[in-house]
Amino acid sequence: MSGPQTPEPALRIQGDAPTGARDEDAADGIQHSHRMLSFSDALLSIIATVMILPVTHTEISPEQFDKSIQKLLATRIAVYLMTFLIVTVAWAAHTRLFQVVGKIDDTLALLNLACMMTITFLPFTFSLMVTFPEVPLGIFLFCMCVITIGAVQALIVVYAFHFPHLLNPQIESSAHRALYRQHILGIVLRGPALCFVAAGFSLFFYPLSYLLMAMVIFLPYVSKVSSWCKGRLVGPQEPPAHSMEFFTFDLHEPLSKERVEAFSDGVYAIVATLLILDICEDNVPDPRDVKEKFHGSLVAALSVYGPHFLAYFGSFATVGLLWFAHHSLFLHIRKATQSMGLLNTLSLAFVGGLPLAYQQTSAFARQPHDELESVRISCAIIFLASIFQFAIWTTALLHEGETLQPSARFGGREHAFMFAKLALYPCASLLAFASTCFLSRFSTAIFHLMQIAVPFAFLLLRLLVRLGLALLCAMRGLTQPATQAEEDAHAPLLPAAC
Repeated sequence: MSGPQTPEPALRIQGDAPTGARDEDAADGIQHSHRMLSFSDALLSIIATVMILPVTHTEISPEQFDKSIQKLLATRIAVYLMTFLIVTVAWAAHTRLFQVVGKIDDTLALLNLACMMTITFLPFTFSLMVTFPEVPLGIFLFCMCVITIGAVQALIVVYAFHFPHLLNPQIESSAHRALYRQHILGIVLRGPALCFVAAGFSLFFYPLSYLLMAMVIFLPYVSKVSSWCKGRLVGPQEPPAHSMEFFTFDLHEPLSKERVEAFSDGVYAIVATLLILDICEDNVPDPRDVKEKFHGSLVAALSVYGPHFLAYFGSFATVGLLWFAHHSLFLHIRKATQSMGLLNTLSLAFVGGLPLAYQQTSAFARQPHDELESVRISCAIIFLASIFQFAIWTTALLHEGETLQPSARFGGREHAFMFAKLALYPCASLLAFASTCFLSRFSTAIFHLMQIAVPFAFLLLRLLVRLGLALLCAMRGLTQPATQAEEDAHAPLLPAAC
């Protein structure tokens, strides 16, 4: 699609402005928004991730772990996923908004801070929702926060259009700025409008509020389906000359690849940090216990926490290698569409659940009779986090000419390696889960073996892929005449090196 790409040159020109132009802007009180956007991305990724803490810190004694507690945990996980996705909707709206607003002044910076302050309150409202699920106050406050965020973003739109020199050059020079403003305000306020209705229903029928909040997440896709149905019924329509395709719900419109990477890196970094915070909080021996129970031996006291440290190193390796796969994937992606952004969000949501996997696996020593279920929960979280990464890759391949670098496309020299790298964790976690069904007594050993084997598999992966491709080339050379082998050297199913 050529339409979504039209704003990109203008945006790059802003980022690459010469030093003299930046100095003139600074003298006029105008700033470029890069640092503010980096701050906002970091804050939003932290807020989205720390909402797993009320779930991971649920105090459950071994005798309490029955079906009702499992149902409570499942409910909390579902609410966490919904709120994580809503925060990412706010992040996506923020990304879209600052594709329109190219520069900021002090007023816009303060309005953005007000938006960020409201977002930082969301974990508290989420804690109320999961701690008191039968009380509507938590969901009411959550909806009010989302409404406030939308109102502040609407103020940013109104202010920026009132001072057109803050807009990106494409819109600043357009004769249809009023129509653009109306269009953007309509999209920015759709989610808060649904949350306003949800806040009203929360006062007397709160289950419907959850459904309306879920609609905020899927509104772009409902809009896309309705547009498709309308096109089938009345036929395709030519977009107006003033259409602004890069601020719509089109699933193929490009997101800012740099901001997707920054937000994702923030989530991975916070998850890794939460793991070590749990170690520092729960696994430092009490000095009195060291003196009385272990006769002053700190080594003996720390040995009790051996399973916790093993779970930490395995969980950190998992987080790090998932980030490594994500980094490798986006290294080959040229453009991130909205559908790829949704899959990335779902992957990050389950990456955010890895502290829960750590809590489950570190509890093997305390609750050995529940280790099978803990292993299966951990395998499921790792599988879902990695399979959505693989889905991003698959979606990119469907439009590889627009979304992927040539080397990663089907037949490129990196295609087979990327396929193997992204398939490694889904296959390993699925195999570990299936193995526990037949060898339930060895579930803990199977899980730890997976955590140890996968890092070594990453180290050997490129060598194995190269050997496999070399063998394939050799087999083709044996079965074909030499002249035919030369003609097929650049066949689409083989890399150029063959």
